[in-house]
Amino acid sequence: MNCPRCDHDAIETIATSPVKGAWEVYQCETCFYSWRSTETPHVDDVFKLNDEKIANLQVIPAVPPLEA
Repeated sequence: MNCPRCDHDAIETIATSPVKGAWEVYQCETCFYSWRSTETPHVDDVFKLNDEKIANLQVIPAVPPLEA
């Protein structure tokens, strides 16, 4: 199985249905995209990632603590 967003094959199962075999949730270990086994994931080309785009992604800054 390959990630629908970045096409890497490092996929892990992060959740399973309490009803055995009903569904699973997968997550890409490269770009962190996640999807459920019961859906057909579709990512528009404008949102596709490749190794170059992943390497140049901005880091989201931490949210500062609330002021008292």
